[in-house]
Amino acid sequence: MTQDQIKAAIIEQILKIAPDIDEADIIPDKNIQRSLEIDSFDFLKILTALHEVLGIEVPESDYAAVDTLEHMSAYFAQRII
Repeated sequence: MTQDQIKAAIIEQILKIAPDIDEADIIPDKNIQRSLEIDSFDFLKILTALHEVLGIEVPESDYAAVDTLEHMSAYFAQRII
Protein backbone atom coordinates (compact mmCIF):
# COMPACT_ATOMS: atom_id res chain seq x y z
CA MET A 1 0.00 0.00 0.00
CA THR A 2 1.43 3.37 -1.01
CA GLN A 3 1.45 6.45 1.18
CA ASP A 4 -1.11 8.05 -1.18
CA GLN A 5 -3.43 5.07 -0.67
CA ILE A 6 -2.94 5.36 3.08
CA LYS A 7 -3.77 9.10 2.93
CA ALA A 8 -6.91 8.30 0.94
CA ALA A 9 -7.95 5.71 3.56
CA ILE A 10 -7.37 8.22 6.35
CA ILE A 11 -9.38 10.92 4.58
CA GLU A 12 -12.16 8.43 3.89
CA GLN A 13 -12.41 7.54 7.58
CA ILE A 14 -12.32 11.18 8.68
CA LEU A 15 -15.19 11.97 6.31
CA LYS A 16 -17.19 8.95 7.53
CA ILE A 17 -16.80 9.88 11.19
CA ALA A 18 -17.23 13.62 10.67
CA PRO A 19 -19.46 13.95 7.57
CA ASP A 20 -19.86 17.71 8.07
CA ILE A 21 -16.18 18.18 7.15
CA ASP A 22 -15.31 18.92 3.55
CA GLU A 23 -12.27 17.09 2.14
CA ALA A 24 -10.78 20.46 1.14
CA ASP A 25 -10.69 21.40 4.84
CA ILE A 26 -8.18 18.63 5.59
CA ILE A 27 -4.79 20.38 5.41
CA PRO A 28 -1.97 17.80 5.41
CA ASP A 29 0.32 19.61 7.87
CA LYS A 30 -2.30 20.98 10.27
CA ASN A 31 -3.37 19.31 13.50
CA ILE A 32 -6.41 17.20 12.63
CA GLN A 33 -8.28 17.74 15.87
CA ARG A 34 -7.73 21.49 16.09
CA SER A 35 -8.06 22.42 12.43
CA LEU A 36 -11.17 20.29 11.86
CA GLU A 37 -12.60 20.83 15.36
CA ILE A 38 -12.78 17.08 16.00
CA ASP A 39 -13.15 16.12 19.65
CA SER A 40 -11.02 13.43 21.25
CA PHE A 41 -13.81 10.85 21.05
CA ASP A 42 -14.15 11.27 17.27
CA PHE A 43 -10.35 11.23 16.91
CA LEU A 44 -10.31 7.90 18.74
CA LYS A 45 -13.10 6.65 16.45
CA ILE A 46 -10.96 7.60 13.43
CA LEU A 47 -7.97 5.67 14.83
CA THR A 48 -10.19 2.68 15.62
CA ALA A 49 -11.63 2.70 12.09
CA LEU A 50 -8.12 2.91 10.64
CA HIS A 51 -7.09 -0.04 12.78
CA GLU A 52 -9.91 -2.02 11.19
CA VAL A 53 -9.04 -0.87 7.65
CA LEU A 54 -5.24 -0.95 7.82
CA GLY A 55 -4.71 -3.51 10.57
CA ILE A 56 -2.49 -1.21 12.61
CA GLU A 57 -3.31 -0.12 16.12
CA VAL A 58 -2.06 3.22 17.41
CA PRO A 59 -1.29 3.03 21.14
CA GLU A 60 -2.20 6.07 23.22
CA SER A 61 1.50 6.80 23.73
CA ASP A 62 1.77 7.43 19.95
CA TYR A 63 -1.20 9.80 19.58
CA ALA A 64 1.15 12.79 19.26
CA ALA A 65 2.82 11.04 16.30
CA VAL A 66 -0.47 10.97 14.36
CA ASP A 67 -1.61 14.56 14.88
CA THR A 68 -1.61 15.61 11.19
CA LEU A 69 -2.55 13.85 7.97
CA GLU A 70 1.14 13.81 6.95
CA HIS A 71 2.28 12.38 10.29
CA MET A 72 -0.54 9.86 10.35
CA SER A 73 0.12 8.59 6.83
CA ALA A 74 3.86 8.29 7.55
CA TYR A 75 3.12 6.45 10.81
CA PHE A 76 0.94 3.88 9.09
CA ALA A 77 3.28 3.59 6.07
CA GLN A 78 6.17 2.64 8.37
CA ARG A 79 4.11 -0.11 9.99
CA ILE A 80 2.38 -1.68 6.99
CA ILE A 81 4.14 -4.82 5.89
